[in-house]
Amino acid sequence: MHTQRLTLTLTALASAGLLLTACGTESGAGSATGGRSAQPEPPLTGVRWTVDSLTLDGKKYEAPGDAHLKIGKDGRAGGSFGCNSVGADVTIKGDTVEFGEPLLTKRACTDESRMRFEKSVLRALGKEKLTAKVDGARMTLTTAKGDRMAFTSRPDEPDTPLTGTKWTVRAVGDAKSAAPLPKDVADKVHLTFGEDGKVRGNLGCNDVTAKAEAKDGRITFGAPATTRKMCPGATMATERRLLKLFDGPARYEIERNTLKLTAADGTVIDASGAAK
Repeated sequence: MHTQRLTLTLTALASAGLLLTACGTESGAGSATGGRSAQPEPPLTGVRWTVDSLTLDGKKYEAPGDAHLKIGKDGRAGGSFGCNSVGADVTIKGDTVEFGEPLLTKRACTDESRMRFEKSVLRALGKEKLTAKVDGARMTLTTAKGDRMAFTSRPDEPDTPLTGTKWTVRAVGDAKSAAPLPKDVADKVHLTFGEDGKVRGNLGCNDVTAKAEAKDGRITFGAPATTRKMCPGATMATERRLLKLFDGPARYEIERNTLKLTAADGTVIDASGAAK
């Protein structure tokens, strides 16, 4: 049987952003084996799948509007089921899909319905092998018991531009996990990259300004200039972590309205954007 194995590590997004790393190739038409033609594998890659609903133990749950799974043709993907970015190994054999142990960011969302939906999805995906069925712009993943996730593919929206967008920092961590910002600075930490080659913003306590030249997925920062206010301990600790962004060239990735910045030392900053 023709077998495709994808190893995925989902990492937000976005939007918020963790990215999913996939290894493998897209299948074409089935090949003949022993006089029989193998069925072509479902076209799961190269598509952003919006989660429509989850039916679990006979009860249907509607998905949050931004819940999605994307597996890129270039071997990169990302996804979220309502709150955190989620990653897992997944094996595809014919129309059978099997997920491994999931890895999640550690964001605690205030919307309890999002958290419940996310937990329900993870419970369904981790149960057993799933059967994938793709019909045009629709896909379903179904367990032997009948639990089912429904998806719809939709044309990609353009990514939010790096320049001219107010990027609100949501989480800080590393390549494996991210923690939300402390409550006292949540929604206050932000960066805006200007057309003049500078970045301006606030790190939770102090304002910051620095040169910032973006090119080919990298940002070269100049030495940051900050105000000199003193704030409570947790706020200053967050600020010190964010200042690591300016210690050398940083990588950046944007998917829709989610920016992921990776500092030279491996610190990862997730932010969501809104055009000014």
